[in-house]
Amino acid sequence: MFDEIMEKFEGSPSQQAVIRLLLERGFSVNDEGRVVSGGIEIPNTGIAREIDVDRRVVDATTDAILADPELKRIFQNISAIPSLMDLAPVLDLTVLTVHVTDADQPGIVATVTGLISDADISIRQTISEDPEFTDEPVLYLITDEPLPGELINEIRALPYVSKIEIE
Repeated sequence: MFDEIMEKFEGSPSQQAVIRLLLERGFSVNDEGRVVSGGIEIPNTGIAREIDVDRRVVDATTDAILADPELKRIFQNISAIPSLMDLAPVLDLTVLTVHVTDADQPGIVATVTGLISDADISIRQTISEDPEFTDEPVLYLITDEPLPGELINEIRALPYVSKIEIE
């Protein structure tokens, strides 16, 4: 799906940057062509500044979204989910980032969360990036306590895990 969306803007890398930002942040586009998060409008100038494009690029992108029924349906229904990842150091939580070789393989989340659960560690939040919307999807797990070395090795040894990071 991500590739199909990006293809619609293949002639404009700047518009692709706008699309990528909207998807990454979970920003919607309302009927008036305004970028919103819930009911809060996000100024196009702020979006443009964030990705270093002209404000008119954001306007053109939202116009294109509203003109395309498939894009309109996606971008009027997308929403953001609050993440504990940035708060983890403040709340003394652990963030495990799991990079995989084949994100379409079934059971990745179940296996990793099962291993953590078997170690009797509470998971506060799990965020799994969708392979349809991200080039290299990643699994994030936020836990109440640090993960023991044996568990880290067990997760790293899974055949589809290419790399893990712990913060």
